[in-house]
Amino acid sequence: MTRFYNVSENELKILNPAIETEGLKLEMLLKIKPIEDESEIIIYRDTIQESATVRLAMMLPFRAIEYDTIDAKDIFRTNALANITTDLYLGASVAVDSLRDLGVNVEISLFDTGRKDTKLDSILSVTDFTDIDAIIGPLYSEEVPKVANRAGVPVIFPVYSKNQNSFQSSKIIKTFADKEIHQKELVDHILKTYSNENLLIIGDSSATSIRNSDQIKSILLAHDSIFEAQIIHPSNGYIRKDYIINALKAEVGNWVILATDDSVIASDVINSLISLPTEEPEEEEEDDDKKKKKESDEPEMQILPEDTVIKVFGFDKSNQFDRIDNNKLAKLGFTYTSDIFIDESSQAVQIFNKQYLQKNNAYPSYYATKGFDIVFDASIRLASGDRLKETFKKGISYRLESKFDYSRKLFSTSSNNGIFIIQYNEDLSLTRLK
Repeated sequence: MTRFYNVSENELKILNPAIETEGLKLEMLLKIKPIEDESEIIIYRDTIQESATVRLAMMLPFRAIEYDTIDAKDIFRTNALANITTDLYLGASVAVDSLRDLGVNVEISLFDTGRKDTKLDSILSVTDFTDIDAIIGPLYSEEVPKVANRAGVPVIFPVYSKNQNSFQSSKIIKTFADKEIHQKELVDHILKTYSNENLLIIGDSSATSIRNSDQIKSILLAHDSIFEAQIIHPSNGYIRKDYIINALKAEVGNWVILATDDSVIASDVINSLISLPTEEPEEEEEDDDKKKKKESDEPEMQILPEDTVIKVFGFDKSNQFDRIDNNKLAKLGFTYTSDIFIDESSQAVQIFNKQYLQKNNAYPSYYATKGFDIVFDASIRLASGDRLKETFKKGISYRLESKFDYSRKLFSTSSNNGIFIIQYNEDLSLTRLK
């Protein structure tokens, strides 16, 4: 409940003091802060059929025989795929334990798919998947359609790939939103909250970024109240500071949309916006030749007041922001889309972290938590007695860190459109806006 309505347990208790004395009861009428478009949102309600049994298969590239003679430290030190594979499995195993505690009998079969296109055909040729409710994996996007076509059961793709747009089988379920969904959700948020800000779109020289920048501008200008949105592209591989500074306006707020995956450009933009020219530099006495050379070398930039309002937006905060100081992002109120939102105070998260630590002597990684969320969500839906894709019509589910909002068409690939919009606060805390 707290995940769905984006309200903390403390806020819920303040509005409903009876929770403290009576506890949370079925059919209890609760006061909850209003949310946008509440009438259009349906939350999935977990139901477990009596004596529910869920049969899953996991296809992951463990490459056990290949790694049998290699020290574990050497395997995981530099091999990202080995870490992802292991963490997904470890998170899934905690999900299975949790489901069994809830009374769901989970039977899970593991298949080591090895290197790409080496073992999958033999697995598919000798395995009968008739009684399997769903398959988690494989991790190679090229192998997913083959499994969907030959196994004949739902195939849940548990990672993101830029190639997932090509999936066509109705048996395939994408657990990560396509990049286009991230862009659409953020632009929709900007349109809903716009109040006469100066809009700048900054991209890079790639065809994708140019196309996305033009598309964003077109959507923004279709809004009744937006008459101008400026696109800034790099010059000689980087964004010139004077281009950015001279495009800002002191009299209104400035919203800067980063339509790039380039970490260098993202860093250049953030650094330029952090260090605004706010006063005229002191001029030293120079001879005319030096003064003329200096004026020709340095582009002119407008002087801005110290209280100039700037806010930066980005799609899917990922690698391009990893090397940028979070203090800088916080100062600019950085707002971005994400496939996860972590509430460390959540009791469910604390229980999971404790269980994972006890079982694996380590805290869960991003992919470990994803493994838990994906397996738990699919299994609890199947435990209702309905077919997996039929449950997608019954609403959105929130798990530890993930939101599952699947497309509801039965005869096409199911896509998870569940993403969050998150904002940095000045104290480095994060606020979930959606």
